[in-house]
Amino acid sequence: MLFRSREELFRPGDDVDVSVVVPAYNEVDSIPDLLDQVEASLRPITPRFEVLVIDDGSNDGTRALLEESRQSREWLRPVYFQRNYGKSAALAVGFDRAAGRVVFTIDADLQDDPREFGPLLMKLAEGFDLVSGWKQDRKDPFIKTSTSKLFNAVTGMASGLRLHDFNCGLKVYRATVSSSLQIYGEMHRYLPV
Repeated sequence: MLFRSREELFRPGDDVDVSVVVPAYNEVDSIPDLLDQVEASLRPITPRFEVLVIDDGSNDGTRALLEESRQSREWLRPVYFQRNYGKSAALAVGFDRAAGRVVFTIDADLQDDPREFGPLLMKLAEGFDLVSGWKQDRKDPFIKTSTSKLFNAVTGMASGLRLHDFNCGLKVYRATVSSSLQIYGEMHRYLPV
């Protein structure tokens, strides 16, 4: 087990305890609520956190919103892509720039609940290197939920890893794990494996 107490997880002198990586593409409407929810969830855990929103070439005003938002949120660290490279590229850049001892990922579309950060962190404290969330109440069309169930079943059988939702964007990693990942193509779907 890496840590048995808050003091072991968040050492005095660390600049950042927790990093949150948020891949975002055309999510201007959801980002303000997401930032509020992430802050409300992390403040009781630690005041030393950062949120890296990776704007994956959005064309809906996301960049302007992030520039405005970071004026009042010192913990917000936006990164801007000139064009859309995809979620794997956004995660790779986010992992590379994350300074926290633990790194959360969460999608920008508000389908993941930042209130789950605490329970995921407690599970990580049990000695795991990566803890994955699970979208129990998906708000996606039938075809997307059906193909996701098929993907989860096939990936689980092929890998031997039992997870409800490989595709869930809500995960927490030890920084030693997230910094060692090589992500390319659509490989973000297989990070738990």
